[in-house]
Amino acid sequence: MSGAAQQEDPAPAIELRGISKAFGTVQANRGIDLTVPRGTIHGIIGENGAGKSTLIRILSGDARPDAGSIQIDGMPVVFDGPRDARRRGIVTIFQELMIAPDLSVAENIFLGNEPGAPMLFSRARAERKAAEVLATLGITSQVDPSERAGNLSTAQRQLIEIARALVLNAPVIVMDEPTAALSENEAAALRRLILRLRAQGTSFLYVSHRLDEVMELADRITVLRGGEHVATMPASAVSGTSELIGLMVGRPISELFPPLNDRVGEVVLAVSGLSRPGVFEDISFHVRAGEVVGFAGLVGAGRTEVMRAIFGADPIQAGEIRRNGKAVAIRAPRDAIAHGIAYLPEDRKDQGLVLAMSGAENIVMASLEKSCVAGFVSAAKVGRTAQTISAQLRFRGQLDAPAGFASGGNQQKLVIGKSILTGAKVLIFDEPTRGIDVGAKAEIYRLIHRLAADGAAIVMVSSELPELLGTCHRIYAMSGGRIRDELSRDEFDEKRILAGAFAAHVSQPADVVPGARP
Repeated sequence: MSGAAQQEDPAPAIELRGISKAFGTVQANRGIDLTVPRGTIHGIIGENGAGKSTLIRILSGDARPDAGSIQIDGMPVVFDGPRDARRRGIVTIFQELMIAPDLSVAENIFLGNEPGAPMLFSRARAERKAAEVLATLGITSQVDPSERAGNLSTAQRQLIEIARALVLNAPVIVMDEPTAALSENEAAALRRLILRLRAQGTSFLYVSHRLDEVMELADRITVLRGGEHVATMPASAVSGTSELIGLMVGRPISELFPPLNDRVGEVVLAVSGLSRPGVFEDISFHVRAGEVVGFAGLVGAGRTEVMRAIFGADPIQAGEIRRNGKAVAIRAPRDAIAHGIAYLPEDRKDQGLVLAMSGAENIVMASLEKSCVAGFVSAAKVGRTAQTISAQLRFRGQLDAPAGFASGGNQQKLVIGKSILTGAKVLIFDEPTRGIDVGAKAEIYRLIHRLAADGAAIVMVSSELPELLGTCHRIYAMSGGRIRDELSRDEFDEKRILAGAFAAHVSQPADVVPGARP
């Protein structure tokens, strides 16, 4: 069910008319019109590269449009920067949360808007005021004003951002992929809070790749494609996500998941008894050449920690890793790379890429010797090598532009390209489609299966169960730092996988899960 149906639209909180913005030869936004009535939730969807991020930057005051106008409560405005946008009532909560980890919750809430003159700032007063704001949000039991912000979960940090918007009396809140890093329970709690604030008159621009979520929350939905406005419609008039997907990509996507590779070979990676006390225990699994093996589990199950340990990014205190049947010692990522193992991290921006470097430089950085002539890096060879790899990946973007300018899907392709160039035959994907749109997801799935068909062994960690069910030959379910179940494709069952994922959170003995193998 969508957001509240309105018989008559209230007055606009914000209006955009003819917004256009180009970066060099790339036209990011072209003549976009958008109206957000007061006290409504306006969903914005589109593929990566559709122009959503640029529109958010314009609304936040981080970029100025080349053409067009913005009106707030009927008055034209021109933002001098992010602070000016906030002063005029638009607060943007980005996917990468703007939290100072060494400051307290209260200090973060009032950062740049301290109660009292800066020289008279009182931590006790800030904490009292913060407690009042958190009480208004109904979340005093979830966040302690005196707690160091660096100790908080992603969901709690998001609540700080919302509290900051309330302190500023922001009539418009822009949210960029707010639930991308949240568990389902955390996401549901955030949706309830958003609905409560909407009922109090706050307007939201809600940008998300989770189409079901947008349909549930939004009063209206706007679809962008190729930097242009495609459609705006009441959420109640949308027949389903397939209609939205068709508008986003300009074509129907009948087959999201490609056929599985049926040429599965010998075991190329096997781990046994892997342990790091307090993090994961007795982890044993294997993956064959040409096989895609998934890891299901809740946030905190230990899946990422296991994969980082296999790659040598984190220590292992017990257990064995075997590559092609031979025990190997992996104490650092360079050891893993030498043994043909690549890890594509969950946080591609912070851990997978150097955003200020070009796409081409990112692709070759782990294999620079392949782009050298007489011991020196050749710019021409870097370009040719990157072009060859990017063509295989169907990279759509400018390889000479900074990786930070690429869409989420293209950034993921750069990380994959870097791994392919190292010659890796074991590829560990951690949340490979997080934060990318459905069209880019389909491309990533096809790419994964193409790699498997070429003989690569794929390990996939994902919090999206349909993704695992659609792409994997086998699935391991993890909970509480242990593998609780293993299912072959003919055994796939959502309830059984969820039983394994919740095994450490139920009253039955943690190691007893129906159907689990010894």
